[in-house]
Amino acid sequence: ENPRLAFPCTRRGSVFIRERGRDAGTRGRSSNCSSGGAYPRATPPRLRPPRCSAIRLGHCRASPFARLPRSACYASTTMGDETSTSASGSAQEPAAPGAGSVKQQISNLVALSLRATVPEVDVEPIVEVCTGKFGDYQCNNAMGLWSKGKGSGTSFKNPNAIGQAIAKNLPACDVIESASVAGPGFVNIVLSKSWVAKRIQDMLVNGIKTWAPILPVKRVVLDFSSPNIAKEMHVGHLRSTIIGDTLARMFEFSNVEVLRRNHVGDWGTQFGMLIEFLFEKFPNWEELGSQAIGDLQVFYKASKQRFDEDAEFKDRAQQAVVRLQGGEEKYRAAWKKICEISRNEFDQVYKLLDVQLEEKGESFYNPYIPQVLEKLSSQGLIEESEGARVIFIQGHQIPLIVVKRDGGFNYASTDLAALWYRLNVEKAEWIIYVTDVGQQQHFDMFFKAARMAGWLPDPKEKKFPKTSHVGFGLVLGADGKRFRTRSTEVVRLGDLLDEAKSRSKSELLQRLTENGKIVDWTDEELEQTSKAVGYGAVKYADLKNNRLTNYTFSFDQMLSDKGNTAVYLQYAHARICSIIRKSNMDVEELKVSGNISLAHPDERVLGLYLIRYAEIVEEACTNLLPSVLCEYLYNLSEMFTRFYTNCQVVGSPEEPSRLLLCEATAVVMRQCFQLLGITPVYKL
Repeated sequence: ENPRLAFPCTRRGSVFIRERGRDAGTRGRSSNCSSGGAYPRATPPRLRPPRCSAIRLGHCRASPFARLPRSACYASTTMGDETSTSASGSAQEPAAPGAGSVKQQISNLVALSLRATVPEVDVEPIVEVCTGKFGDYQCNNAMGLWSKGKGSGTSFKNPNAIGQAIAKNLPACDVIESASVAGPGFVNIVLSKSWVAKRIQDMLVNGIKTWAPILPVKRVVLDFSSPNIAKEMHVGHLRSTIIGDTLARMFEFSNVEVLRRNHVGDWGTQFGMLIEFLFEKFPNWEELGSQAIGDLQVFYKASKQRFDEDAEFKDRAQQAVVRLQGGEEKYRAAWKKICEISRNEFDQVYKLLDVQLEEKGESFYNPYIPQVLEKLSSQGLIEESEGARVIFIQGHQIPLIVVKRDGGFNYASTDLAALWYRLNVEKAEWIIYVTDVGQQQHFDMFFKAARMAGWLPDPKEKKFPKTSHVGFGLVLGADGKRFRTRSTEVVRLGDLLDEAKSRSKSELLQRLTENGKIVDWTDEELEQTSKAVGYGAVKYADLKNNRLTNYTFSFDQMLSDKGNTAVYLQYAHARICSIIRKSNMDVEELKVSGNISLAHPDERVLGLYLIRYAEIVEEACTNLLPSVLCEYLYNLSEMFTRFYTNCQVVGSPEEPSRLLLCEATAVVMRQCFQLLGITPVYKL
């Protein structure tokens, strides 16, 4: 039996709790834990051979993605904290014509041209969005081909000639309107306005999911949030929880199966301390139930104080850990009750944030640790060092400790067992860990150990499975220090969200009262809108930043209706909805009977940016950067404003077409909100 602990307190996710990998025995696994003290559950499956052995036999070459452009076949990262980067080794169904992002489709066309231009050279297309006025996309292969071909008897006189050939050999199709060559062979590609319009209209008829990008993986494990049982979720857990949730939503939109894992700290010395304190204060605790513990945070602090000050109590607490891990029923029952109380508290926070997670905490992987370590030992990777068992990692002065001097396990042993399980049982192709940047060294060593064991391919091989650490910076207060209350306590996450909703509601009431529209709003509308705006403001203020940087938490800034804020974007969306309502036209009917025209330059600019949505999601997934999606959403709202300023919608001859552009913008904005975990509002 192994209970599914449901909601956390933090091993991972917190930037205020000490880093994983430091003083590992104080959290997670007890210093008294031994290989024989596993929590009872079904016998774990026998260790199977590492999955990457099949990949090394050329699995990637057999994949249809071997024939696709680099942008479709590779999941390369540009950030320094993703420590394993590889190309797909997964067999996937070939993409249907017109599927995938626009950039993927242009890359496919360029690939055909390259085969016709230089059939003797195996080259992948280099296609980028064109920022100049000469094209929409640009192929940049000519210079590289010229460098490779110089002196080998090539018929091309210079890079420009290669570019001219690439442009000439582009297949005739309804996607490309024209292609021109600039400078040393840069091929500028202009998309057909009619094709862009048709792509937008097809999306309106068939749904935004038709714009999902094609990613080279089918199953991803996302390890995020992951607080410690018996401790409280605070502002330090915010970043891991919402960054992980947004990444999960983006992958799910891209038709990837995401296993959302909450790797909670539900095993370790703190439970012996809590259980022994419970038994001491309330011998009849089973009759009192949750009332015996009351406020878990107060209970935790009292037990911790007793643990630090009373040596005899500390000894009893350590023995309680041994009894718990030995499966003694009395201790198991108390452990379950403490975990249950934590779940109930954290479930409230996850409900406010609209975050879904499946808990598989440290205790879940405990039965797998002995077999995993035995396998690593048989490979000669584990050595004795100063009484501990360790793995020496090249490039690191300290070893990765997998068994402590007292025989207990730690984070490294748990993480190795969890990774083995995720690769061999859950069959994940990409395992992503969302924690603060302070844990980067631990993950770097842990990933290298897995590669030494043959579980993961060398990053140079560019194959799956792969692992990535998604690091993030601190949440700071106005004083530039970690965000805390005036009493120096960390800010409870539930309190923070309540404050955001309260401030949002206050500002909304003031605005509606001043403009005389308060009579048009029901109490329920005010409540739901305040939640959507307040919670969304907190999320967006975090997600819009490059996750590697620290950011300053400010209610005033995040709830402002000016600049790059969620409030501004909510107003922009509500404004579009108002335009559509005021037209008194049936937009659903227009989707079927109307036609989009992109005759005006601002219509074309808006339309072109709309159809780039899929490649934005692809980029955000590939580089694990939610901020990319935030930037797109803000830019889209700005482009719509320019379009609306220069192109009359209601009452113009082009009203049906322009209403469809309004609707398409609203649809894409709503999908962006959905991926960011923000509830859109339709009036403000």
